[in-house]
Amino acid sequence: MIWWLLMTLIVQPEQQEQSFIIEVEDNPHEIAEEMETYYPRVEILHIYDTIFNGIAIKADNRTLKKLKNRGLFKQSYPVQKYQALETKETINQSVPFLLPENLPYTGDGVKVGVIDTGIDYTHPDLRKSYKGGYDLVDFDQDPMETTEEQGIPTLHGTHVAGIIAANGEMKGVAPEAELYGYRALGPGGTGTSVQVMAAIEQAVEDKMDIINLSLGNTINGPDWPTSIAVNRATEQGVTVVIANGNTGPDPWTVGSPATADSVIAVGASTPQIEHPYLYDRFLEKKIELWPMQGAPPWALERDLRIAHEDRAKDKLPMDSILIVDRGKQPFTKLAIEAEKRGAKALLIANNEEESFQGAIEAEISIPVAGISKETGEWLKNAHGSYLEIKHEKIQDTVTDFSSRGPVTVNWAIKPEVVAPGASIMSTVPNGYQSLNGTSMAAPHVAGILALLKEAHPDWTPQQLKAALLTTADPLESFLPTEQGAGKVDIGEAINTDTLLYHSFVQLGKSGAILERSSHSMIVENIGDQPISYSFQQPKLSQDLRFHLPSSFTLQPGEKKEIEIEAILQAKQQPEPFLQGYLYLNDHPIPYLYVSEAADVPMAMGLEFYLEPFDGQYHYQLYMVEDAESVTVDLYDDKTFVFKETILQLNDQSKGVVEGSLKKDRIPAKGSYVANITVITTNGEKYQYQTPILIEDTLRQE
Repeated sequence: MIWWLLMTLIVQPEQQEQSFIIEVEDNPHEIAEEMETYYPRVEILHIYDTIFNGIAIKADNRTLKKLKNRGLFKQSYPVQKYQALETKETINQSVPFLLPENLPYTGDGVKVGVIDTGIDYTHPDLRKSYKGGYDLVDFDQDPMETTEEQGIPTLHGTHVAGIIAANGEMKGVAPEAELYGYRALGPGGTGTSVQVMAAIEQAVEDKMDIINLSLGNTINGPDWPTSIAVNRATEQGVTVVIANGNTGPDPWTVGSPATADSVIAVGASTPQIEHPYLYDRFLEKKIELWPMQGAPPWALERDLRIAHEDRAKDKLPMDSILIVDRGKQPFTKLAIEAEKRGAKALLIANNEEESFQGAIEAEISIPVAGISKETGEWLKNAHGSYLEIKHEKIQDTVTDFSSRGPVTVNWAIKPEVVAPGASIMSTVPNGYQSLNGTSMAAPHVAGILALLKEAHPDWTPQQLKAALLTTADPLESFLPTEQGAGKVDIGEAINTDTLLYHSFVQLGKSGAILERSSHSMIVENIGDQPISYSFQQPKLSQDLRFHLPSSFTLQPGEKKEIEIEAILQAKQQPEPFLQGYLYLNDHPIPYLYVSEAADVPMAMGLEFYLEPFDGQYHYQLYMVEDAESVTVDLYDDKTFVFKETILQLNDQSKGVVEGSLKKDRIPAKGSYVANITVITTNGEKYQYQTPILIEDTLRQE
């Protein structure tokens, strides 16, 4: 998945003009008029007033300083420039897995906006579907992917667009939908929150029916600016689909803007795929693999002999599979070196106790995969053994990398649904490529919504979302915070006679021994016959009991608000989450209760960035609860020796925290590990660590 970040910015010469998006507090039209009157050298490029207040301008840094000093804006973000990649040809197999045969809808006439890295609209499979868009990086009508002449090339938006509406050799989910590209992410797939919000606004102004955002950050809170922006977009009549994130499988990993209430956040499941693994016949041991994107498939016919880098010589024995430890060298460089030494395949052992994803960004002839740290240690002692390559069919599971909920502060269940996001083939510049991620899952749902919108053109975003969630199928052995309502079912969604609104039962968080909570939802009969409704009785539990409404009947077109009451009897050592599914007839209703035992993150998302107009380092982070104090200490990223304290905040309120560092607190240029310590108002201590890069500084040493 591509993540947008607030980028570290380089101070430009005073007289060099650049394009900026500035965020203002007052009426942007009045401020733009004031700029044109008193600052004739400022060129107004665009005014944003729908989902946030901002102005796109072109100015030099000296003029920008004057505008800032006059208080005409509160933040600026310089526009970056960007570019494309060569890929291997193959065709997406996840679409037919998802759609029933002979579905009479193709997305005809439905407008879908892709807010991403741009779209290669010259691709033969996208020419028919592409109808236009806007570039929020270069401020023009050409949202082409970043090319090599512009910077680090990109392909992500083209891949997303193909899943939605490819219409050529490859067919997307909704091949006759109208595609619009909004380039908000630049070289390497990065951009600013303000560029993303400006792209959302442009898509709303262009009257998109659906917008897809396969992007996000690590802020697990409902009120981050981009989350607010997408909620406002739904208020304007646009259905918003967002990738849930790729930092699973732990809880609290869903990030903004997927944390927003009104959107449809999408997790990644597997279509039917053949997943490779290695097998030691003598020890009857199975070795899990995490294949790297961009490398050839694991299709070798002969068994491979284990060779570990600690013992292997320059030239490897015939039919060797080289095992190396993950370090600072890029995966691509490790793969090229292994190929030169004669390896038939490469395994990279992780340096942490968790799974990881990777990509090979060069043409190589050998398959490459990641393995766990534990497996790497085991293989070191199995030098000279032979491993057999096998494959197993995997279908309808939630991937490990798919981010999980819930959301902090309001304790919302995320994602809403899951869709295929593993080994997805789609369009990229110059061909096709397989990618993994919730970035691939979200456009499957965007395409499905285009089909649903074609079938029901008068439905609102609330009705479209309700239809999708009411008819989803929960995957066996997965919980609401992993899959929401479950796997989308477009056939059922199109033909449903019932819509459930606010059907996720979020019971909140409490540490009380006995807790009562209630949740209201709305049931609507949209069929042409009366429907009787009744709850299936859940399994009895001493921890959580429900008082459910009695059976009732709704006439065609009738709505009814019902209330679900839950009674929690807390244990001395309660589970972090009590969650599962209720069923109204056969419609799933996920529920979640968060206990005091849940390890809720108190702060997240520390970012530093250098403002171009004054050279000052600014910071921002997100606080889940009010804090007595927040301290940020820096440590050397290699030796972990303490360097200095750069930030100390007292009596800090929850939400977005931002400010600038005093000059005597700006650290020297270099890489650090930041340790953030939060002391809550009730005296509890919470810490987390994140890497920090200081690329430039005005500090006097």
